[in-house]
Amino acid sequence: MNCKNCANSLQTDYSFCPDCGAKVIRNRLTIKNLLSDITERYFNLDNTFLRTFLHLFTKPDIVINGYVNGTRRKYVNPISYFGIALMLAGFLMFFMRKVFDFEMDFDAFNQGMNPEFTKKMTDVLYDYSSLFFISYIPVFLIVGLITLNKRKHILAEYTISVIYSLAQWSILSFFTSMLVISSFPQYYSDYSLLLTLFLILYFIYVQQKLNKYSAWQITYKSVLFIGILSTIFIGTVTFIMIVAMVTGHFNPADFVPAK
Repeated sequence: MNCKNCANSLQTDYSFCPDCGAKVIRNRLTIKNLLSDITERYFNLDNTFLRTFLHLFTKPDIVINGYVNGTRRKYVNPISYFGIALMLAGFLMFFMRKVFDFEMDFDAFNQGMNPEFTKKMTDVLYDYSSLFFISYIPVFLIVGLITLNKRKHILAEYTISVIYSLAQWSILSFFTSMLVISSFPQYYSDYSLLLTLFLILYFIYVQQKLNKYSAWQITYKSVLFIGILSTIFIGTVTFIMIVAMVTGHFNPADFVPAK
């Protein structure tokens, strides 16, 4: 018999292909072995997904530098990991919109924001959430390269750390967001702000593990990173609002506070 993945010749008693490492599948696909495969792949404590998830908290430098230096079977590769994060983010948006019928609250300072504006912004975030998430990659990449790249990683290498960091944050936020929305929906706005803060702090933590900055260096570099990131964020939001008004998606009345 031959391996179904690489066509290498196999002995009949092989459980794994010695050439590509793929598991030898002899049985026809059924619901039972499909569930077994999913359980083994994602929920076994020894599998690469849980190992990647845990080690990106405890030793992210080992995971990222390992991939950059060629160790690519011990952990989930960054593209696959980011794909899992996108899938979970899509599930989260589905549950928020279709199951919980959740409308986001953008009135962080209780200024009586116009309900029409809130509804339109909620629809935009639901419709383009994945695109917004993917857009984080170039933003964190550019700002990180400027402020948090002591080891002078090249563009492709630094991209790996950005993708792993964003995916890790998204996967974690899926589970915590589901808990908050299902149990404490009134606190989701405050929680989402904490999520954003956690993303920034986690990214800085990962870069600190990779670059080994001194306390003074990581302090001023973090301030610089947050400052540039905030400027880009405010500028981007302003640009999107202007474009939305020019294209007719928003009108000036939407920004007038409700009485």
